[in-house]
Amino acid sequence: MVADDFDRVESRYARPVSCAATIVIVLVAVAHVWFAILEMVLWTKPIGIKTFGRPKQVMIDSASLAQNQGLYNLFLVAGLAWSLVAAEPMAHALKLFFLGCVLVAGIFGAITASKKILFVQALPAAIGLALVVLSGS
Repeated sequence: MVADDFDRVESRYARPVSCAATIVIVLVAVAHVWFAILEMVLWTKPIGIKTFGRPKQVMIDSASLAQNQGLYNLFLVAGLAWSLVAAEPMAHALKLFFLGCVLVAGIFGAITASKKILFVQALPAAIGLALVVLSGS
């Protein structure tokens, strides 16, 4: 296979993988908007209490901490959104950085809070990272 053939094969797969990466980034961002709403608005409401499985008084006592955590989730959303509108090559670096942040946060959350976070937060970020790397953009 010569270089021109390799470029044609590579470009044939790059676009669908890039589209898949974009879809995953959007889904990760939307999930983090939901996490922020849960943490900033619904923390002490029945849905928040049920979602996190903690006693109501614990939720009330930790509401300001949860609001702060929700704000950080919105920073991740802002970064992921920025990565989708930025020009290359910056967009690629932003995607890697912010998906990496989500992945690290998800792993840390799985270790310190709930194993469920590994699947809800870290796994989608890892899939997104893999797709971004494979797509090259």
